[in-house]
Amino acid sequence: MKIPFNKPYMTGKELWNISQAHHAGQLSGDGPFTKKCHEWFEKQLGCRKALLTHSCTGALEMAAILVGIKPGDEVIMPSYTFVSTANAFVLRGAVPVFVDIRGDTLNLDETKIEAAITDRTTAIVVVHYAGIGCEMDTVMAIAERHGLLVIEDAAQGLMSTYKGRPLGTIGHLGTLSFHETKNITSGEGGALLINDERFVDRAEIIREKGTNRSRFFRGQVDKYTWVDIGSSYLPGEIIAAFLIAQLEDAGDITRRRLSLWQQYSDNLKDLEQQGAVRRPMISAECEHNAHMYYLLLPDMKARTRLIEKLKELEIYTVFHYIPLHSSPAGLQYCRTSGSMATTDRISDCLVRLPLYADMTLQNVDYICSEICKLLGS
Repeated sequence: MKIPFNKPYMTGKELWNISQAHHAGQLSGDGPFTKKCHEWFEKQLGCRKALLTHSCTGALEMAAILVGIKPGDEVIMPSYTFVSTANAFVLRGAVPVFVDIRGDTLNLDETKIEAAITDRTTAIVVVHYAGIGCEMDTVMAIAERHGLLVIEDAAQGLMSTYKGRPLGTIGHLGTLSFHETKNITSGEGGALLINDERFVDRAEIIREKGTNRSRFFRGQVDKYTWVDIGSSYLPGEIIAAFLIAQLEDAGDITRRRLSLWQQYSDNLKDLEQQGAVRRPMISAECEHNAHMYYLLLPDMKARTRLIEKLKELEIYTVFHYIPLHSSPAGLQYCRTSGSMATTDRISDCLVRLPLYADMTLQNVDYICSEICKLLGS
């Protein structure tokens, strides 16, 4: 039984939407389907403004411009994240300052943030790993004390909440991803969530190559022109047409994934009690979206062996990030604050198991049975 690591989900409405975008004669950005996506985010998440982007990377780059990052500024973030989290700020001349992660949720350790703050610190970027929320109340309180801005990298976090608040809507700005590997997908794509009113107008300008084109189309100016820095961050209308089909079924997709996630957790409980693995931990104040199911093995050797043995059975698993602080570019452009021991340990021993909406509970049972054979006492 061949089980891929990921398989993009189709609701059945995507191709019809795409045909309608083509029929309407607008395939460039900001058409009717883009508007529907914006309305969905603003209604369902409660952000002040949502803007679709061609990727979460693009949304992060917009965020870096909006918060006024200048050469020499410092931005606090975890090292256990995708490269875009840091790259967006390095492109503006900033220095990412890496702080270690917690051993339970694998999120930025909020108790280590203040020790990393200097007079050059401008912002804190939190990453909601596996769609499980960071300790946002503490993070926001630290930011307020020190006059800092908070950006949520919620690439994995759509449909997750922290104390009832959707991830991406708590900081000053939030970013989402709709990459093929995400729960809700358009192949490539992202969104910028704007929660602070002062950034709304400029965000539209930056997204439209630094022009006031959006105001022109609303009839607020008689012509549009170049007024600020910016780039082309819009996705095409085909992307939006695909995405809205997924967003409209987001509740069902999430329920499917949560059922599979829980089946993994139940089946692997005994293995954790034997000390062979550690399962994911969910904070009491968080509701998660079942973005991923991972296991923590004792060490890299055990992790590598498990991945190889499962591959022989055509069960495809993967490890995750190589810490940015130990990467060639990380060593060149960034610095660390304090020990990165937890980040290094987690990177060596984490394995991600297959999880996608089209999986069956029987698929999960089979995977868990083989893992228990390989690792059980």
